[in-house]
Amino acid sequence: VHKRRIGMVFQDAALLPHLSVQGNLDYALKRSGMGMSQAKKEQARWVELLKLETLLGQPVLTLSGGQKQRVGIARALLSNPQLLMLDEPMSALDWRTKNELIPLIKEVVEASKLPTLLITHSPEEVERLADDVLLLNQGRVEQVETLQQTLSRANSPLFDEQGAVSVLMGLPGLVEMGLRTIKVGQDNLYISQTHAIHTPDVRIRVLARDVSLALSDPKELSIVNHLQVTIKELIPQGEHRMLARLHLQDGQHLFAEITQHSAQRLTLQPGLVVFALIKSVALAE
Repeated sequence: VHKRRIGMVFQDAALLPHLSVQGNLDYALKRSGMGMSQAKKEQARWVELLKLETLLGQPVLTLSGGQKQRVGIARALLSNPQLLMLDEPMSALDWRTKNELIPLIKEVVEASKLPTLLITHSPEEVERLADDVLLLNQGRVEQVETLQQTLSRANSPLFDEQGAVSVLMGLPGLVEMGLRTIKVGQDNLYISQTHAIHTPDVRIRVLARDVSLALSDPKELSIVNHLQVTIKELIPQGEHRMLARLHLQDGQHLFAEITQHSAQRLTLQPGLVVFALIKSVALAE
């Protein structure tokens, strides 16, 4: 790994327990091949982005799981790698810490511009972080494709007990009355997450079960997200349910889970233009 200049981050961070946080970072810097001036700049950069300023003097044994992973990522970056490899970095973290770490990892990848390999069993992590997906089965590569290609199939291996998922790409906008605007093609989506966004674009994760369909745009409704879409396919799912594959005006796809009864009552069919309704509280960045 060292000779191939791969920056590794493990499930348990694998920090040197007898050293402080600063000591672990120094360990990487000494083996990075960087000059002193560049090393100082790189350390300041990643310490700030990963929010490690107050942790530098602490022994690593006193750190929480999320803090250890942030230190592990910084140490990997300070080794001056050509590839960043994250091996199940969030599998041991609780959901709250995981939700805090995912945006940081996204920022790190975009800021470092390093090719990054994320090894994970979590569909949500793939949907929120990956651009391309490499599917393995018993150590053999079964498929290599873009995330959108993987998610476009009704039987995608990324769909778990939550059902079908879509990921929409958009541009972050202003926050008003507790809702952030996300520009998705010609449409605006409103999400209830108002934290600062430090990346030029965002991806919105939408569960098919949270999408309803209407033949016309309902005006007097508490649901604020109304997207004009075209039905491309209706896929039977068993137990009197169907999966509607929808296309937005900019070509992105969206799944909606509906009952066969609703499909027949609304006379839904491929080619029909309808409105997809999504609650803002159901959307996650």
